[in-house]
Amino acid sequence: MNRHFEDTRYYLKRAGETAKRGVSEELEPIQKRFQTLTGGESEPEPSRLDGIKADLKEVQGKAEGEAKEAIGEARGKIQRYRKSRVPE
Repeated sequence: MNRHFEDTRYYLKRAGETAKRGVSEELEPIQKRFQTLTGGESEPEPSRLDGIKADLKEVQGKAEGEAKEAIGEARGKIQRYRKSRVPE
């Protein structure tokens, strides 16, 4: 993958995470007040296992994408080679 796209994806991911944290901080007082008024409990934090599963899914998706890209490049090379070997 082009280095510029990798950089862009990285910074977009960071921007999304930062935005999520900002929204959470802004809504925290409202959430606490709502829970106080309704008597509801907060959602449990994801367990360590859930975090690892999410990370593995991300790695799997990245590996699949890279594998598909590599296969596409290999097919292209094979096709170009075959075309160059065909007698005219």
